Amino acid sequence: MTLSLLTGRLDSSRRITLEQPALHETTARLGTDPLGKLLVRLSIPGVISMISITTYNLVDSFWVAKLGTQALAALTATLPYFIFTMAVAYGTGTGLNVLIARKFGEKDTEAANHAAGQVYWLAAVIGVLFLIPCLVLTRPILRLCGATPDTLELGYAYLFPVGFFMPFFVFQIMVRDTLRASGDAVRPMIFTITGQLLNLILDPILIFGWWIFPEMGMAGAAVATVISAAGGAGLALLFMNSKRSTFKLKNYHLKPDMRVVREIYRIGLPAMLMQTAESFIFLIFNRVVSGFGSAALGAMGISTRICDLAFIPVVGVGNGVMPIVGFSLGAKLWQRLWKTVRMATWWLAGLMAVVTVLMEIFAPQIVGIFNHDPELIAVAVPSLRIFLSTMAIVAPTVVFISTLQGLSKARDVLVLALARQFIFFLPSLFILPHFFGITGVWLAWFVSDCAGFITSGLWLWHEYRRQKKSGMWLESNNSTG
Repeated sequence: MTLSLLTGRLDSSRRITLEQPALHETTARLGTDPLGKLLVRLSIPGVISMISITTYNLVDSFWVAKLGTQALAALTATLPYFIFTMAVAYGTGTGLNVLIARKFGEKDTEAANHAAGQVYWLAAVIGVLFLIPCLVLTRPILRLCGATPDTLELGYAYLFPVGFFMPFFVFQIMVRDTLRASGDAVRPMIFTITGQLLNLILDPILIFGWWIFPEMGMAGAAVATVISAAGGAGLALLFMNSKRSTFKLKNYHLKPDMRVVREIYRIGLPAMLMQTAESFIFLIFNRVVSGFGSAALGAMGISTRICDLAFIPVVGVGNGVMPIVGFSLGAKLWQRLWKTVRMATWWLAGLMAVVTVLMEIFAPQIVGIFNHDPELIAVAVPSLRIFLSTMAIVAPTVVFISTLQGLSKARDVLVLALARQFIFFLPSLFILPHFFGITGVWLAWFVSDCAGFITSGLWLWHEYRRQKKSGMWLESNNSTG
């Protein structure tokens, strides 16, 4: 999309397209800093942010588990709805990230600011769309997500108030990806950590009624989540409109522009559909697991949260790869782009191999931190070990997908995601339990992870070979960093 399409109604002169403001120093580094240093700089804030988010999830589960196995299972039953909300927010954020990074790479700062200005009204609309079902369809949502009769009311006590968290949650995700597109990974980390620290403090106070506060149980966990999200979103809002922000937003940048929105979703829609498919799959997964009882559902909740903790470096580096790829695409720095991919892939594969070995050895002790129920532990330990077993190949898969997203290969990402979910995982989920019981449910993840690694790796290799043969590398500035 040309700059004139973005701003033509506001200024018909050509001067805007000729006199672009200089790139902010933080953004310019995407094309000049040594890659190792740049990847670390972009990844560490994301890693720290994920540590705070995962710590929150683990602590939330820790305190809720004190209310009993049914309470933990009820919390797990709400996850598909959260994943669905995240899918829409993440897809929009991905579109913003890639579009803005590419515009910065082209030194088109006006178009980058105009795209960033769409965050506000998009976040408000999406947030309200997910708030309303939480208030009027709470129990049907929980039943659909696999809540058992003994967990339904506990789930209601959590999901109804947590609906007010949705607009803040969506806004934070979208602002985070917007800032990362400019090369600023530190501020999103600060906003996330501030909100999560607030939640960690409020969780036990509101759940168990410490100090002057009443005992609220599951509802207390929800209220703590809403307050913490509002705090993080408030900080993000203040920074985006401050002089220290990379973006210099004017009132006309905030005006809804459907041409920009179409470009955002042209890039981000496949990522959104990919995450939506994951939400749908997780919903089915919940329902299959709940058929083995509330202990199995609770065990699955513990295992997924522990795996999220192990997966933190992968998410951080994946977030670091995308803006580098997007910027390199816009600036035609092809060698730098592919060097980034190779470096991130080998870093993560080696790191996750070490993490997997350590966590496999201490799996019983890790599960025991949350709950000492023998029935729960007997189910959770095998599930955790199977989930962990593919970490070293899932990590490169995330790099491959992040690279394709940065290259604006949205359809490719969608095809790969749907293949993993519907061709590899879903058939395994329905077939393997007939032979291996509850273990077959966990093995379905193993099968889909292995197949996803192979297909995405071959797909990205094909893209690399296509670029190399096409002659487009002749246009490169040959900067590798």
